[in-house]
Amino acid sequence: MKIVFMGTPQFALPSLGALIKSEEVVGVVTQPDRPRGRGKKVEPSPVRKVAEKYQLPVYCPSSLHHLQFRNWLKDRNPEIIIVVAYGQILPPDILRFPSRGCLNAHASLLPRYRGAAPIERAIIKGEKKTGVTIIQMNEGLDAGDIILQEAVDIGPDDTAGVLGEKLSSLSAELLLKGLKKIKEGKVKVIPQNNKEATYVLPLKKSDGLIDWNTSAGNIHNLVRGLNPRLGAYTCIRRDKGPEKILKIWKTEPATGNQKGGTTTSRPGEVMGIIKDEGLVVSTGAGFLLIKEVQEEGSRKMPVREYLQGRPLKVGSILSK
Repeated sequence: MKIVFMGTPQFALPSLGALIKSEEVVGVVTQPDRPRGRGKKVEPSPVRKVAEKYQLPVYCPSSLHHLQFRNWLKDRNPEIIIVVAYGQILPPDILRFPSRGCLNAHASLLPRYRGAAPIERAIIKGEKKTGVTIIQMNEGLDAGDIILQEAVDIGPDDTAGVLGEKLSSLSAELLLKGLKKIKEGKVKVIPQNNKEATYVLPLKKSDGLIDWNTSAGNIHNLVRGLNPRLGAYTCIRRDKGPEKILKIWKTEPATGNQKGGTTTSRPGEVMGIIKDEGLVVSTGAGFLLIKEVQEEGSRKMPVREYLQGRPLKVGSILSK
């Protein structure tokens, strides 16, 4: 089957790889080159790198409404368009262009978590399950009829990075199954229940600011959900030095013998320093063990290493 693939980040690579092996990928559409990484060096997207490795025609439109893109698509003449984390909404005429329509692999159990960042938002919300849904795309936001859906457990310590790897592999698997059903004429779609739909917004930096007045469990979920992207953060001041941003990359709820401190502790207060484990911090409900951090201008490191050159006293306050 002749396919145009539309995708951008690392998440889309297993799907692209599976399609290259099993189908005829006649073109790849991805986001334009952008500054990436800590150095903000302008680089092609992960999908573009793989497409060029396989010498596939690649198009990186700044807008899907341009005539040039439509001409490129006509030249490719795909039977179907497959979308995995592309990053733009497809115009109605593009949705109607392929004879077999457009499929999308979405990283949630639709109709829940429609929109951007469904993996991160599911972890932040404390969900125990998520999954992948393959839909026949329509003009609504992730609102198309369901072709296939499969659930995945979210582990108590799964980060967005770990969960994303599971879901990206599952997306590739389900897309191949969906294409097989389409070829055999055995597709039985299930309309989504729009009354059960929930929507999530794109992540922004301010989403990572930790509110120590909330519970240890909620903060742990925030840290997991923003790892490795963005990072949850707080502010720290040692003695009379300047206040600095401290990103927190790894935590766990503190156990009874780790808590220390008193019953009158304040949210954000450092209650104890446990050798080779981390900092115990009080929250609005419970205590949190912080195990890996990154101070602005520095690299990620275990708390035990961080404290070697940056003394921090019990009773210090991590603040908003």
